[in-house]
Amino acid sequence: MSGERTDHGPPPLVLVDAANVVGSVPDGWWRDRHGATERLRDSLAERAAPGVAGFGPPVELVLVVEGAARRVASASAVRVVAATGSGDDRIVELVAAAEPGRAVLVVTADRELRERVRELGAHTAGPRAVREG
Repeated sequence: MSGERTDHGPPPLVLVDAANVVGSVPDGWWRDRHGATERLRDSLAERAAPGVAGFGPPVELVLVVEGAARRVASASAVRVVAATGSGDDRIVELVAAAEPGRAVLVVTADRELRERVRELGAHTAGPRAVREG
């Protein structure tokens, strides 16, 4: 199913599970979770213009952060949303709050989260959709 934008609708909403995507590559992220999340945010900004995993362009890109990365700020084409509790629960809330008919893509490898958002009509993709390499 395509995430193509219609001429009159909002751009597809792409929600990225920061903790899951950062943790998908064993590159030492655990030594500096905040810095690793900032690097992910910056790489996402570069990927927003051409679209993500067949969605867009343009897309509204939202990075959902939790824990030690909670203070990462929004930048460029990436809005950062800090979860006060579970990042997964915050992502589900954002999917549920999306405008009816809007294409929503959740980027995560978390199987339980994928099931939860699919029940709400969202599409899912794994971390490779937004990671380099």
